Amino acid sequence: MLISLSRRGKNTLLLCFDVVITAFSFVFAKFVLFGPAAFERLLQWHSLLELGILMLSAAGIVFLLGLHRIKLNSYQVEGLRDTALTAVLLVAMGMIASAALGSATPPQEFAVGGMLFLIASVAGRLIIRQLVLKLYRDNRARRRILIYGAGQTGQQLASALSTDDALEAVAFVDDDRRLQGLTIAGLRVYSSKEIPTIVDRKKIDRIVLAMPSVNLSTQASIRQRLLPAGCEVHILPSFCDLVGNTQRQAWETRPLNLNTILGRDQLEHELPGVSLSYSGESILVTGAGGSIGSELCHQLITCAPRRLVLLDHNELSLYTVHRQLSALDTGVEIVTILGSVCDEALISEVMQRHGINIVLHAAAYKHVCIVEDNALAGMRNNVLGTKTVAEAARRANVDRFILVSTDKAVRPKSMMGASKRFAELIVQDLAARSSHTRFSMVRFGNVLGSSGSVMPLFEEQIANGGPVTLTHSDVTRYFMTIPEAVRLVLLAGSFTYGGDVFVLDMGRPVPVRDLARRMIEQAGLCVRDAANPNGDIEIQVTGLRPGEKLHEELLIGSGNLLSTPHPKIMRAQEYGLSELETAKALSNLRKSLETRDMTLLEDTLKTWIEMPPKKPAARLVVAE
Repeated sequence: MLISLSRRGKNTLLLCFDVVITAFSFVFAKFVLFGPAAFERLLQWHSLLELGILMLSAAGIVFLLGLHRIKLNSYQVEGLRDTALTAVLLVAMGMIASAALGSATPPQEFAVGGMLFLIASVAGRLIIRQLVLKLYRDNRARRRILIYGAGQTGQQLASALSTDDALEAVAFVDDDRRLQGLTIAGLRVYSSKEIPTIVDRKKIDRIVLAMPSVNLSTQASIRQRLLPAGCEVHILPSFCDLVGNTQRQAWETRPLNLNTILGRDQLEHELPGVSLSYSGESILVTGAGGSIGSELCHQLITCAPRRLVLLDHNELSLYTVHRQLSALDTGVEIVTILGSVCDEALISEVMQRHGINIVLHAAAYKHVCIVEDNALAGMRNNVLGTKTVAEAARRANVDRFILVSTDKAVRPKSMMGASKRFAELIVQDLAARSSHTRFSMVRFGNVLGSSGSVMPLFEEQIANGGPVTLTHSDVTRYFMTIPEAVRLVLLAGSFTYGGDVFVLDMGRPVPVRDLARRMIEQAGLCVRDAANPNGDIEIQVTGLRPGEKLHEELLIGSGNLLSTPHPKIMRAQEYGLSELETAKALSNLRKSLETRDMTLLEDTLKTWIEMPPKKPAARLVVAE
C-alpha cells in the first residue's frame, strides 16, 4: 500500500509525520526536564496552546522549505540541513509563543524539544527509507556486485547502488594494503587474492573495475586475470568522464567476449601449471614494467620463487608493477633495477649480485611505426640489448634464458621485425655454443590488451564515436590474450632443450576488419557503411603503414616442427647463422650504429636478416 501511494500522497504522509514528531518531541522534552511533574505542566492551558502553535508552525515551515517533498532516496546532506533549520525555527517559534502568552515555560524546554525533533525526524526518515527499500527488493532478484577499486569512483558507485533495487554492491577489492580490512561506504575492503573465495561465499554475479585512472592495457590485464572467477567483468569510466565527455558511451561497462574476438576458445585453462619449474629460483625479468613483463611478474610470483628481480628503464612502469606485487604480500623478495638492457656493467652486476638462475627477456621496442622511424635506436635496444643480457647470462651460468619474440620476426618487412629476428639469431648462436645455459625463444602474435595493440586503439576510437581506422581491408593477424602469451613463455622455460622456438597453436588468423566489427557490435552499436548509412561507427581504411605486413606468419619453415609435452604447443627447430656469420653481422651493425649510417644498416639487414630492400623514394622531376 505504501509503495502504491501517489507522489502527492507520500508528500502528505511525510508532512503529517513531521507534525506528529513535533508534538512528540516537545512533550517528551517536558518529561526529560521535569519528570513526573511534566503531566501537571502539560495539562495547563498555555502549554496546550504552545503545543498547538508549534504543530501548526511545523506544518508551515516544512511546507515552505519543501522538506516533505525530498525523496527518501535523496535524503542526504541537503535534507539534513533543512531538518536542522526546521528545528531551529521551531525553537524560536516556541519562545515567541511563550513570551506572547506570558507563560513560565523555560527556554531550555524548547531547546531540548528542538534537538529531539531533529533526531527523531532524521532517524525516522532513514528507518522509513530502509523499510521502503526492503519492500521494493523483497520481490526482486538483485544482481550482486563486487567493486574492484575502493577509490573515489568505487565509492561513488557504491553510493549510487545503495538505493538501487536491481543491483547490490556487496564488497570492495583493492590492492592497497592500507585499505584492506577497512569499511568504506558501508562495505568491507578485501585483498584481490581473496576474490575466488568472495565470489563463491557471497554469490557475486558481476565484478566492476572502478579504476578509471589506470591505463587500458592494465585494465585489460586485470580483467583477464578476473575471468577465471566465473563472473562478468565490466570496466567503469569515472563519473567525471561520463558527464564531461558527451561522446563517451556507456558501452565501456560492457564485457568483451574474447572467445568471439579470438575465433577460438581461450587456452590459459588448458595449459599446464609451471610452478615447480620456477619455485625457489632467483628470476630476472627484463622489461618488467611492460604489458607482457608485468603479467610475467604477476604469474611468476604465484610460483613462489626465491627472488624476483624487475628491470626496466621506465621509472613509472617499474614503480607501478613493484607496488602491485608488493601489495600481494607473498613473502617473495622483490628487487627493482632501474636501467637499460644495453648497460653491460649493470646487467653483469645484477646477474652476480642476485644469483640469477632464470632470465625472461621481455624488454624491447615493439611499436612498428615508431621503430621504423627510429631504426638505429630500435636496433641498439632490441639487438645489442638482447646480446648484452644473453651473454651476461651465459657468463653467470644462468640455467635458462627465454627470449620473448614476435611473429613479425618471420621474414621481416619492418625494422622492428628485423631487429627481433636479429635478436633470435644471436640467441640461436649462443645456444649452439653454450655448455650450461639453455637458450630458447617464444614467438607469438598480437596480444590483446597489451600497450600499443589494436584492441585498446579500437576501444578508444569506439568510445570517441569513431571512426575505427583499419590499415587494409584484408589484413589478418594471429591474436592471443596476455595470460596465454605469458603462460607460453613460462612453459617454454620448462620445456626447452636449447635453441628452440616455441609457438602456440593459435587457430586461424583473424581478419582485423572482423575484429573491429565484433568490437563495435559487442559495444551495443552497429557499423555504418554503404549497406547501413544510419549506423553508429564507421570503419575507415587508411592504407598499410611502412613495414606493415598484410598477413603475419609464426614459422619460418613448416617441415621442422617437433612435439612438446602439450599438444597445443609446437617446437620449431630452426637453424640460423654460423658463429662467424653472426660475428660479421654484429660487426656491421655496430659500425652502422656508431656512424649512424642507415645505408650500411639496410645492407646488413638485407644480407643477414632476409629483409627485402626498401622501395626507392619517388623523385620529383621538373621539366626545363
